Amino acid sequence: MIGSLRGMLLDRSAGGELLVEVGGVGYRVLVPTSSSEMTGELGGPVFLHVHTHVREDAIILYGFSTRDARGCFEALVATHGIGPAVALSILSVHSPSALRRAVATDDADTLTTVPGIGKKTAARLLLELKNRLDLPEAGLEVVGEVAVAPGSASARSDVRAALASLGYGADEVRAAVRDLPEDGTVEEQLRLALRRLVATR
Repeated sequence: MIGSLRGMLLDRSAGGELLVEVGGVGYRVLVPTSSSEMTGELGGPVFLHVHTHVREDAIILYGFSTRDARGCFEALVATHGIGPAVALSILSVHSPSALRRAVATDDADTLTTVPGIGKKTAARLLLELKNRLDLPEAGLEVVGEVAVAPGSASARSDVRAALASLGYGADEVRAAVRDLPEDGTVEEQLRLALRRLVATR
């Protein structure tokens, strides 16, 4: 079972597939679309934490820029009714820290922003993931691997990442997050930013 890949990034598709050459062999790896642009320049070095998914008709590699993201993916696919494709979609929309916040606060609405996730599935995810994810302590939010108070500067970075994962361009993201309130949660700031984007389109 492949646990990681270190090699050269040969190609990147819009759908989130990377071609990584390791020792003369090219590996096709599916990654969250939110992180496909964070894996380096074409022709440059790349390192991915890998989950190997074995089916009767295929062996599929899923790659992640952090061990934490891979852990969240594996927690998702261990959940009833959630396959690798849906798990990847969830992590394409929500970072691991945003996913943990949603689970810790029972925020089903955040999960339903993922295509294919309805209210019933979101409710089941909230219930099952509480036992599978390391959740932040009450009153704290997790950004990367650090617990921070809601409304900190790191919250704005999460908003930028979420908007980029939804397909908004750098200029749109910059305009949407400009002058966001400092005391809001990530979810509140994201909703406000999305309203601004909708109003300008």
